[in-house]
Formats: sequence, structure tokens, C-alpha cells
Amino acid sequence: MAKIKHNNFLDTVDEVITNATKAGVLHLHAEDSELNGRKIIVNGINSCHFGTTGYLGLEQDERLKKAAIEAITKYGTQFPLSKTYISHPLYARLEKKLEKIYNNLILITKNSTLGHIAVIPTAVEDNDAVILDHQVHWSVQNAAQLLKIRGIPVNLIRHNSLEMLEDRIKKLSGKVRRIWYMADGVYSMYGDYAPVTDLISLSQKYPQLHLYFDDVHGMSWKGPNGSGYIMSMLEELPENILLFGTLSKTFGASGAVLVCPDKKLYRKIKNFGGPLTFSAQLEPSAVAAAIASANIHLSQEIYDLQDTLHERINYFNFLLQKTSLPLIENNDSPVFYIGTGLPATGYAFVKKLMNEGFFVNLGLFPAVPVKNTGVRITVSRHNELEDIKGLVEAMEYHFPKALEETDNSLGRIGKAFNIEINSRNEKAKSTEELSLTYTETIQEIEESSWNQLMGHHTILNWKGLEFLENSFRNHESKEHRWSFHYFIITDQQGNPILATFMTCALWKNDMLSPSSVSKTIEEKRKSNPYELTSRVLSMGSLFTEGVHWYLDEDHPLATQAIKKLLLEIEILSARLDSKMTVLRDFKKEPWLSDLFHQEGFIPIEMPDSCIIDDLSWNNEKEFEERLSSRSRKHFRKEVLPFEDKFEISIHTAPTPEQIQHYYQLYKNVKANNLGLNTFTYPESLFKNMVSHTSWEFIELKLKDLNKVVGIMFCYKNDRGIYVPSLVGMDYDYAREFQVYRQLLYQTIKRARDLNMKRIDLGFSASFEKRKFGAKIIGKHAFIQSDDNYLLEQLDMMRNE
Repeated sequence: MAKIKHNNFLDTVDEVITNATKAGVLHLHAEDSELNGRKIIVNGINSCHFGTTGYLGLEQDERLKKAAIEAITKYGTQFPLSKTYISHPLYARLEKKLEKIYNNLILITKNSTLGHIAVIPTAVEDNDAVILDHQVHWSVQNAAQLLKIRGIPVNLIRHNSLEMLEDRIKKLSGKVRRIWYMADGVYSMYGDYAPVTDLISLSQKYPQLHLYFDDVHGMSWKGPNGSGYIMSMLEELPENILLFGTLSKTFGASGAVLVCPDKKLYRKIKNFGGPLTFSAQLEPSAVAAAIASANIHLSQEIYDLQDTLHERINYFNFLLQKTSLPLIENNDSPVFYIGTGLPATGYAFVKKLMNEGFFVNLGLFPAVPVKNTGVRITVSRHNELEDIKGLVEAMEYHFPKALEETDNSLGRIGKAFNIEINSRNEKAKSTEELSLTYTETIQEIEESSWNQLMGHHTILNWKGLEFLENSFRNHESKEHRWSFHYFIITDQQGNPILATFMTCALWKNDMLSPSSVSKTIEEKRKSNPYELTSRVLSMGSLFTEGVHWYLDEDHPLATQAIKKLLLEIEILSARLDSKMTVLRDFKKEPWLSDLFHQEGFIPIEMPDSCIIDDLSWNNEKEFEERLSSRSRKHFRKEVLPFEDKFEISIHTAPTPEQIQHYYQLYKNVKANNLGLNTFTYPESLFKNMVSHTSWEFIELKLKDLNKVVGIMFCYKNDRGIYVPSLVGMDYDYAREFQVYRQLLYQTIKRARDLNMKRIDLGFSASFEKRKFGAKIIGKHAFIQSDDNYLLEQLDMMRNE
């Protein structure tokens, strides 16, 4: 079987960021002639700056500026030489001051990203293992990827999940020497903390456990001498911890600092730490500014600055508590996150605040799950109390308006973030213009009404869905036990605007991953068949392909109908406790992509779909003439010469013994094709085909061996659609006799003999199907998940 193409995680991110840029909330430019930290000009508006990560405002301190200027005058703009050979005159002074701040050995790096690339591959040895918190900063995750080349296991766990961490430690403890857990001290989106005390206890329980903290967002505003959040939680740094701080952000200069209490490891990193050896060192101006900042950190002044910032943080918290604004994490960090849930609400809210003169950041995918979009606000010492009060008043005024404009609610936001929000006084928006019919069985929908809307698609007519319900509704195996959900939305006159059906079923998380990823996971499934599986609420089903909804795009209420459907799906997903919602299979239409994204879904590329809609030929010669010149050569060489090798039969009521053999042939193909990795269908499904009048079986039997080596399972839609849903082959003969290609050809001939209008050939093997004149249709799906963990976990595995 031909390979199917797979979506790249970066393609999804690119599309999301592009949409946000078009909405005017990302990739902006400051327009000031000079900066003071408190104000910033964006889109011509002089705004209060609530987006900085310089929480203490030291980047505007005159002492740091003066030091940087003097250093340039004395030493030049840079000292272009590796620090391994010689460092410029200011480096030693800075190193001594940083050692006093941390009371430990330190190494200065160009920035934290290069620092992680230098330290992680050096500190982590070949017989170690790494566990990443899935919200640890990208720079840490990226550096950890380098370890996979050396065969070092790199695992991902859910955010701050100590239970999951301990479970991974137990599984790894007998296989590796050291286990490194890597996390942030303060997380940059929600402003929440690593559970440092619990992690220290866990490392005492499991001496193999070493901790690696990126504390760049905890630096300066917290801890003794501004040494950061992690140091504020510890009396001293144990030897099993590596700590990264920053000389940029709150420190006010540039660069990063590694704190390493293990002298042997310190020497090793210093002597050969990748970018430490081969990259240029910090510019004299940056080091001089850092020295000026370090002097402040080593004085009583740092505590005065911290107190001033905490006064502003406490004031902001005090004002927020009086509002109904959904603050996601309530703590004393300078990072605040107001949840909006839907990206559309986030866009609207940010733009309203920016128009009002308050610059804030939007938190969106992939930094947060797409349905956990929100506004990220950072408080700094630059912000005056009146600025903070003005921001809260603007948010109180504009937040309800953003909700109303985007058909959102506090209740939905609470559910998206799994937090309690008082939304009792919130008025539900009237949807009297639309009526919804919902049922959990096709039996409660009139056959002719459903077929008028959905009957001309593959197996999606009334009889086809009845067949699927009978095959999967109450199956004994949980992977084959599906629930069915039908939606029809009409206007006040009863005119249908939208119709669809969905199923909730157990999916393999790697269904659309590269086969190499699935192959690795399938090894684990030999001992646990449900490894890396999740309940998914999906438009259509794992058995169906094609257009899974009816939409009257010209109806004036079409957009409102889509939004109503998505709200109903959201409620249903919560009731069914599904971990992901999937809307599929759509052609790429910009207006629909934008709408789905704004409603909290991200796009992924699906395998191509294939159809043949020209069956007007009368004989083999006419069929051949419709093919391209290259395909004609293929047809004459790989198809026609083998047709006489087979006895071709059409069966509508095969015997139990035949079905058993057909099922084995199907399983051969299933085991050989991990490109679209689903659970193997049960034998009962194939037995049900026999008793259903719409199914037939195209059988290929080798004449010389009297052996059935190929089977196509075909559904006859009464609207003139022929659907070869599944294929089975004996691989001992598949290549020699071109079995798959012959099955495709015989399927096309059979559809022509039945006077069918179209053949829906489904996913995969599009290269082969194109040779028979199939049209290739690009398809997209849109997904919404509880968090990014599953997506990031699979993306990490595809890079192994």
C-alpha cells in the first residue's frame, strides 16, 4: 500500500500564528522614538505597557545604560573570540558577582536557548534518561531533542503531574543511571510555579532523580539577592539540581547563567559545552550592564525593588478579585492570565484593550491549548497604580462585550479551563431563529429526509448508518463500542441549514502519525492494547470517509448554525468525557478555516481523498483513452497482462468459511499499513455485511492455484455511489500478480456495470488510484483537545 502524507506540527502552528497576525494581535511593531518602560506606541496609540518580562524595570535603569555605554567606548561593540580561549576584561568581574548571588559555581551563556543546547547534551550521559514537563519552555524541549540521536530516552509528562512523574521514574529506574526531570520554575503563560518542595521530596525518595530548572521568569523579582523563585524555595542548591537563570528579562541586561553545585560536572560543561566553546561571547556592553545589575542584586536595593513590584502585583490581584474576570491562576507572580477560551474572544478582547490604550499579549496555540486562549498580562515596576486601575476598569467594561460579540460565555470559559466561575447572572443568548434536532440513533430520523441531506455521500445514507449502528453500537470490545449522535439544525420555517452525525469512540492517538511512530507504539501495545489511546468525539466515524455534513452555505443563518452546532458538540464532549473533538473531512476553504479556528479548533492535514466520477466509457479501450499517457503505460504493463490470471467473482452472500478467509486477508492489509493506524475491525462487522443488501464482495482467485488472494468489500449507495470501503490481500502473491492494482481495476469495472455515478475510493494509496484516473481531493480536519500534551507527545516521537 502506498504511503500517506502526514501533517507537520509546524504547518499547524504556522497557520494559527498567521491567523492571529491577520487579526492584528501578533507580529506588531513598537513605533516609539524612545522607550521608558511604562508606555509604548502601537498602531499609533500611546499605550500602557502590560506585556514586558522586565518585571523590575531594570532595563531602563540609568546605571545599567551608563555602564553599557562606557563599555562600548572602552572595549568596542564586541569581543569576537570564543570564551574558551580568552574572555574580555569584564567577564571575570561579572562571574564573581553572580557566584555571590547564587553562592555557587556559575557559567555565563550567550542566552538561555544556547545555554540549554550547551548544557543538556553535556550533563545528560548516554545511560541517563530525561522526563520533560510538557509545559517546560521550548528552548529546553528543543535541546533535549539532541539527546535522541544518542539513543537517550526522552519522555513527556503532563504539566506538574507528580503522580505521572513518579510512575515514569519507577519504569525507568532499573534501566538507566540517572533520571533528569526538566521544568520551569515559573511558567511564562499562566504564571504558575513548579512544585519545588514536592520535587525535592521525590528526589530524596528516588536518589536517581536529578532536577533541571529553567527559572528565567522567576529571576530577580524573587529570592535572596534576586536569585529567583527556585532559590526562594531552597536554603541551598543540592548537587542533584542544575538551575538556569537569566541576565536578560528582569535582570535588565543580556545572557543567561547556569548554576551548577556539582564541581566535576561544572568543569565538564565549562570545558566542552557546545555553544560555550564554539560561539561568540557576550558583548562588553551586555556584561557591563549585567555587572551594574548584579551590584543592585547584591545590595539592599533589590529587596526594595521586589517590594515595589509586589505592591503592584497585590494591588492588581485585589482589583481582580472584585470582578468576574476569569483569572486562571491566582498567585503572587507578575504574570496574569485572563481566560477567553475561544480565539475569537481573545482577538476581540485584545484589540479592544489596545484601542483603549493598554498593550497586552495574547496567549494562544501552541503556547496554550487552542481552547485555552487568553490574555497574558505582565505587571512590572514601570506600571503605576493608576495604570493598573485603568486596565482593570477597561477589562471589566470590554470583556462582556467581547464575549457577546463572539457568542461566548463565562460558563464556557470555566468549562474550557476546568475552573469554577460564577456565571449565574449570565444571560444565555437567544437562539430562537434556529431549531435543533438531536438523537442518538438513525432510527428516529425519517429515512427520506436524511437521505435528501446526506444520502449522496459514501456510506452515509440512512441504510449505511443503520448498518454501522448495528455493527458498533453495543459491541463487547470497548474499542468497537461506539456511540452515535445526529444533529439537524433548521430555521423557523423548518428548512434544514446543517446536518451531520458524530461518533464517540476509542482512537489510537497515533492514527495520523508517521508509520515509524506507530510501529514503536504498537510494540508497547503488545502488552497493553490500549497504550496511547483516547476517547474522541468525531464527525463521521472511524469507518467512514467523505463529506460528513450538509450545510446550506447560502442561508443567512449558516454561520450561526455552525456556531450552534459547535456549542452543542462542546456540551456533548463534556458529557461523554472525550479528550479530543475532531471535525472532518473538509476541503480547504479559508472562511471555514477562520471560523473553526476562532471557535477553538486547529487545522490538521488529512490524507488525500480519491474519487472517480467519469464512468461514461463503454469498453476497455475507451477507459484506457481517458487515462494520461503515463497511466496508460502503467495500465498496459501492470494491469491488463494479469487480468486473465484471475477468476473474478462478485459475491453478495458468501459462506461463513469465505467470510473467515476474507477477514484474514483484510487483517493482512491492516497489519501492513500503519500509515492510517486504527483498531482492527472485528470479524462481526464482516458477518453483518453478508446480511445487508447494500454490500457485495469482489473476489480475486488465482486460477492456477485455485486460491483467493484478493478481496474488495464494496458498499452500494442507492444514490449511485459505489464505495470500496476495505481491501484484503495475500501478500505472498500481491507483488507478483499485482493484486491491489487488479482489485482497483475490477472495482472500477463493477461500478460501471452497475451504472453507478461515482466511485468514492477513500483515503490512502492516492498515487496508485491516480493511475486509474482518480481525482485527488485534499482534505483537512479541525481538532480541539483538552490540552497540548497528546499533540506534543506524538510530535516528539516523530522526531526520534
